[in-house]
Amino acid sequence: ARPGSRMARAEPPTATFERRVLRSAAEHHYLRVRLELSDGGARPNVAQFKQLVVSALRELHGEVGAALPVDVLTYEEKTLSAILRVVSSGLVKLWSALTLLGFYQNRRCAFRVLQTSPFLLALAGNSRELVLD
Repeated sequence: ARPGSRMARAEPPTATFERRVLRSAAEHHYLRVRLELSDGGARPNVAQFKQLVVSALRELHGEVGAALPVDVLTYEEKTLSAILRVVSSGLVKLWSALTLLGFYQNRRCAFRVLQTSPFLLALAGNSRELVLD
């Protein structure tokens, strides 16, 4: 720089913001579901419950949907509640198939998805069902 000349000050770099949306890297998703039947008839056992889930997938998504790997991890015949495991890429297919199912053995029925999480432990306790003395 020449004597007497003012040195141009370098401006600090302007802040840039980048928005990142990270998809869950989890391999599986877990759903806590409950089957609601219109009357007090026969309740499905675990094999029939699994078959109902597979038939719901087949009805909405065809044979490709029926081939989706879904596992029934727990099932309570008394409350018709279950925890299902599905590969994360199939979560939307399973959820939509369960939501749109309307009949079981010619009786009205509805699946309620109570909770979903990529972590099985998150389904272990539900604060909405907590009973305080």
